[in-house]
Amino acid sequence: MDLRQLRYFVAVAEEANIGRAAARLHISQPPLTRQIQQLEADLGVVLFNRTPKGMELTPAGELFLEEARNIQSLVEQATERTQRAGQGRLGRIDVAIFGSAILDVIPEVLMAFRTRYPDVKVVLHTMTKAEQIEALRQKRISVAFNRILEAQPDLEMRLVTSQRIMLAVPIHHPLAQLDTVSFPDIAPFPLVIFPTGTRPSFIDKLMGMCAQAGFQPNVSQAVGDTVNAVALVACGFGICVVPSSASTLRVPGVAYRELTDIPDGRVDLTCFYRKGDTSPILAGLLEVVDEYRKRTAPD
Repeated sequence: MDLRQLRYFVAVAEEANIGRAAARLHISQPPLTRQIQQLEADLGVVLFNRTPKGMELTPAGELFLEEARNIQSLVEQATERTQRAGQGRLGRIDVAIFGSAILDVIPEVLMAFRTRYPDVKVVLHTMTKAEQIEALRQKRISVAFNRILEAQPDLEMRLVTSQRIMLAVPIHHPLAQLDTVSFPDIAPFPLVIFPTGTRPSFIDKLMGMCAQAGFQPNVSQAVGDTVNAVALVACGFGICVVPSSASTLRVPGVAYRELTDIPDGRVDLTCFYRKGDTSPILAGLLEVVDEYRKRTAPD
């Protein structure tokens, strides 16, 4: 028994006539008759009573018609799901995240992706940069979001957005009384820096900016991520230079100020993935990333 025989059987059962069923199927009557006879022989039951009026289903035939329709429905669903998976509209994508971009940019990108592909499951993994690279190579994730990544021979990188660099200060700090802060003016004050861990990182960018501005930063604390850094600012441990996405952290006791006179005062967020990955789901996410970058380019 094959799917073609099921289709032939359903047509004969619904038309109750070999001639009409043959016309519906665009075949001649003799091969259709042979297929029905072969199906009955394979099943070992009589499916139709042949009458002068046409083909009448037996009780076994009525049961088999219900089952045949169920099978056809399952095959159609499987075909549709397979086609949607091949088009990147069904399945799962594992995404690694880290840093302050999870506060605004990454959720915006992923929500836009989920709106376009509602049947694709997005699974998030919080990982350091080194963990992200290892997970990509082990194929445990499909794509990662991070900042300041050195070129890797087996990975592709794509810009998501470029953000301003700002200053987080305690609300009673002298710099909090200003509308904007000149970057060299932060030199005397204790500075909280982040993230510790895999280098290069935002720390290296900050140190380079300080060197270009002609001063050595007064580092008081080094912590693992933006949230801890801003929390220390709130506790009075120092001030902190952050990407603008961190300003969405509304921590009591912390104010954010624009920085001026700042060398290279922007920081990029990139996504990266394995070279040669032809996943249509990944392609769909990268398309959303490109659209987001174009939409936010003025910033």
